[in-house]
Amino acid sequence: MLTHGEIWAAIDALARENGMTASALARRAGLDPTTFNKSKRVTREGKLRWPSTESVAKVLEATGASLAQLLGHIEPALRPVATVKTGATTIPLIGSAQAGDSGYFDDAGYPCGGSWDEIPFPGTGDPHAYALEVSGDSMEPLYRDGDTVIVSPAASVRRGDRVVVKTVEGEVMVKQLLRQTAKRIDLASLNPDHPGRSFTTEEVAWIARILWASQ
Repeated sequence: MLTHGEIWAAIDALARENGMTASALARRAGLDPTTFNKSKRVTREGKLRWPSTESVAKVLEATGASLAQLLGHIEPALRPVATVKTGATTIPLIGSAQAGDSGYFDDAGYPCGGSWDEIPFPGTGDPHAYALEVSGDSMEPLYRDGDTVIVSPAASVRRGDRVVVKTVEGEVMVKQLLRQTAKRIDLASLNPDHPGRSFTTEEVAWIARILWASQ
């Protein structure tokens, strides 16, 4: 699970890698120079403030780095094997309701068919990555109605990760992975007002890791 401290540390590392301070990186990205200041990372009320997807996209464009390279400062397994850029500038945007329909994903959980909208987003290192638009309140307070989560079917899934799960019945949900065995998958709800879920492996069509979210 990507933590607040890890993502800010990754931005700091990307700045150092390019010979800049966090303030200089923000300035080069066309943002307010104080955007990445440590004092801005927590509100006066003590609430953690995460960098927006737009800010991260501008930083990656300014440095020429990919999202995979940024995440590589957090988890070595996510570092790209090579620094070759795919050149992709858009990824599929699929609504939660659409995701439950047939024809939007293949058996491996990769988007297929092409009958979707697209949004601009830097390369993730996964050619099958897509954006899923959140609907409803079952994922509050972490994700709210209208938020967009970036999903990577190729990323390894581990205990504690936030994931998108699709059942063979067509139900699509965003949960936190509690445990995955050869026979069962146990999930915790992101909203304490909603119960967790548990499925046999035969009941789950696919499970994919969430890499990022716009909020």
